Amino acid sequence: QLQLQESGGGSVQAGGSLRLSCAASLYSFHNVCLAWFRRAPGKEREGVAGIGTSGRTSYADSVKGRFTISKDDAKRTVYLEMNSLKPEDTAMYYCATKVACGWLLGILPVYEYGTWGQGTQVTVSS
Repeated sequence: QLQLQESGGGSVQAGGSLRLSCAASLYSFHNVCLAWFRRAPGKEREGVAGIGTSGRTSYADSVKGRFTISKDDAKRTVYLEMNSLKPEDTAMYYCATKVACGWLLGILPVYEYGTWGQGTQVTVSS
């Protein structure tokens, strides 16, 4: 059974940086779309960044220019580099995968992702 394990969350001050990691128990990332979502208290789950099978990336407007999603196929790990963090970035962050992704692009709807991690908390103080 596919499993995802996030790490790297923590507490930082505004303007700081964090790097989240998500290790997948997959044989490979071939034909797999990967994404990071977040859920802040009292808010809906929000897509933050996605990376398709070609490596093309997509970002929510709220994080463009500050966050970078990347993947290491050999390590079967997806990363989210977060810079210039703001208090409004405070949330539980989740990674998600969609296998048999084909050439889908962008941050797909929540229901498209079949596997989710347990989440890692990011707290940004002002």
